[in-house]
Amino acid sequence: MEKEHHLEGARVVVTGAAGGIGAALARRFAAEGARVVVNDLDPARTAAMAEEIGGLAVAGDASAVVEEAREALGGTVDVWCANAGLSSPGDAFADEDVWAAAWDVNVMAHVRAARALLPAWLERGEGRFVSTVSAAGLLTMIGAAPYSVSKHGAYAFAEWLSLTYRHRGLRVHAICPQGVRTDMLTAAGSAGDLVLAPTAIEPEDVADALLDAIAADRFLVLPHPEVAGYYRNRATDPERWLGTMNHVQRAWETGAR
Repeated sequence: MEKEHHLEGARVVVTGAAGGIGAALARRFAAEGARVVVNDLDPARTAAMAEEIGGLAVAGDASAVVEEAREALGGTVDVWCANAGLSSPGDAFADEDVWAAAWDVNVMAHVRAARALLPAWLERGEGRFVSTVSAAGLLTMIGAAPYSVSKHGAYAFAEWLSLTYRHRGLRVHAICPQGVRTDMLTAAGSAGDLVLAPTAIEPEDVADALLDAIAADRFLVLPHPEVAGYYRNRATDPERWLGTMNHVQRAWETGAR
């Protein structure tokens, strides 16, 4: 599929690629010489991004475009970037449809893509699945229960894919950034301003981190390296970690009022 860690000629699909992290991934893969299918819901924005990078446009729901994308690439997908996502703010009282939409886009779209891709990948003994998760999938995010819970699910599914199929040639990468300067950060509102904005990075930094992880054959992609420490603290001293996060929650509530 690749020459060493290079992606020349690789057939790549990026969902949610009309803007933000997805657009940065699509541009970077194209710059590496890959053939890229750009997927997003908006046909006009999808076509514009595909034209910009010399790629192929396949608009539509990320859950249902595997076959069309595969056909556009001549029958084979080498790398699938499950990047489409919903920010889904809200608490335990968020409407059922908010919870359902977060789970459908942030988790089930990944499951459906894997179902469609795995048979061919396992038969030929290689394939690469990239899951844009978020640090919220390792930690949590104040003010965004549906997002946090569904991103934990996305991380768990990526982890399960890796441990189940790595000996059969599947490579999986879970991208877990904190704040990234995209529309999703803006949508996070005051909680995002407090927790994410101070250390926010550019989408291109996320793409760089992914390419480094591909070169190193590394599952966990941390564009914010400090997340490793937070994750370690959460695991080794959960009471202290929860107390610290509750302090952040109270600071946010006070600021909101």
